[in-house]
Amino acid sequence: MNLHQLEYIVAIDKHKHFVRAAEACFVTQATLSMMIKKLEEELNVIIFDRSKQPVIATEIGEIVIKQAKIILSESKKLVELIKDEKKEVSGEIKLGIIPTVAPYLLPLFLNNFLKKYPKILVKINEFTTDQLIEKLITQEIDMAILATPLGNQHLLEIPLYYEKLLVYTPSKINQNIDNQKDKKYILPEDIDVNKLWLLEEGHCLRSQIVNLCELKKQTKMPNNLEYNAGSIETLIKMTEINDGITILPELAVSNLNENQLKYIYPFKTPEPAREISIVTYQYYIKNTFINALKAEILAVIPKKMVNKKESISL
Repeated sequence: MNLHQLEYIVAIDKHKHFVRAAEACFVTQATLSMMIKKLEEELNVIIFDRSKQPVIATEIGEIVIKQAKIILSESKKLVELIKDEKKEVSGEIKLGIIPTVAPYLLPLFLNNFLKKYPKILVKINEFTTDQLIEKLITQEIDMAILATPLGNQHLLEIPLYYEKLLVYTPSKINQNIDNQKDKKYILPEDIDVNKLWLLEEGHCLRSQIVNLCELKKQTKMPNNLEYNAGSIETLIKMTEINDGITILPELAVSNLNENQLKYIYPFKTPEPAREISIVTYQYYIKNTFINALKAEILAVIPKKMVNKKESISL
């Protein structure tokens, strides 16, 4: 038995296909099949039911694959432990990030980070919070940047900053606001839910706004248009076109032009805010990389956002 054989059975379990698994492992299908056959003979078990398409693991095969993932993970830790002890920031890192943070945070630090650490290969993908949690637990990615707390005992959260949520509307909020010329803040109940635009299901920002505005307790009026935006940029455009209202995170507001900034309204103190953190699997060991990434992010985040102030955590 060797690590290559374990990598091959994990690849087949992932791709459910011998050819695709071989391609992912950069070997021929014949080599992959032969190595798996030898492993089955050594263990005296059948790991995969080859009569099924897609290929599936047998009952005993699932147990073998589960243990193989643990062994492979632990074997990688040996190399990383040595790197971490030497304070080396090198190697491949798979980073996940939520779409409501990625376009506003990454441009602030990524270029400088890559120049500072040229031995690092960073692979970045955007996923929703639920997808990131699953990929962290299965160790498909090394770390993620997302809104916390998550309340998951398998994950370690390292807070980075706290960003306020702000109301954006090109029109007046409602008649109640119009009649209070000296009012400089918004209450959640001031927001007309019939004009509120949200991101599509799956985005944590959507859930936070729903809770903030208590939308579940309000009935939205019938409308001949229902559109759930996939990005904050689309959300802003749809809000402007339809004379609507939306709620934006603080970093996204920094990308607005001078005219758009006129349509930003803060909430009354304590203002709603979300915590953004680096999240890893609880046994993740690349502390040197975590510290390097955290330092670079904190260097570009406004100081007022780093310290947690009186706010409503969402």
